[in-house]
Parts: sequence; C-alpha cells; structure tokens
Amino acid sequence: MAESETEETLLEFPCRFPIKAMGKAESGLETAVIEIVSRHAPGFDDAQISTRPSRGGKWIAVTVVIEAHSKPQLDAIYQELTAHELVVWAL
Repeated sequence: MAESETEETLLEFPCRFPIKAMGKAESGLETAVIEIVSRHAPGFDDAQISTRPSRGGKWIAVTVVIEAHSKPQLDAIYQELTAHELVVWAL
C-alpha cells in the first residue's frame, strides 16, 4: 500500500465494512441501496443486508456489510449513495 493511501484511512484492506443509508420507508430505498452497492462490490452476501424502520415507521435504515478492498471503492459507493434521490443520508 502506498504511503499516501495509509495516511488517508486507518482501515486495513480487505476488511468487512458496514454501509448504512437512510430514507423514507415507502420509497424503495432497499432496492436502490442494493443496486448501488452491487455495482461497486459485486457478489456481496445477501445475508449481510438488514433493514430497520424508525420508531414512527416514516423512515428506514438499510445496512449492507461488504468486503471492502480499497478506500476508492468505499468513496465511490458513498458518492453514488449520497447522490441518489431516495437517500437522505449515508453513514
């Protein structure tokens, strides 16, 4: 790993990494998140997807755990998630 890459992140790749996105519950957010993550982390385990509604049921959080291979890969996922109209925030 190049020195500049080590300075940018404390993560050691490859590693298991959770990605969470939140949006309105009725919006189809889960499908959108799965499509985006699949483009950047093909073959991730479907068993690593979880959804959790907010207490009032208006919002939903979708979490996908992937095997991350690089910071640019994670950056690309977050960039696409945050640009998507159904995603209110990504963490």
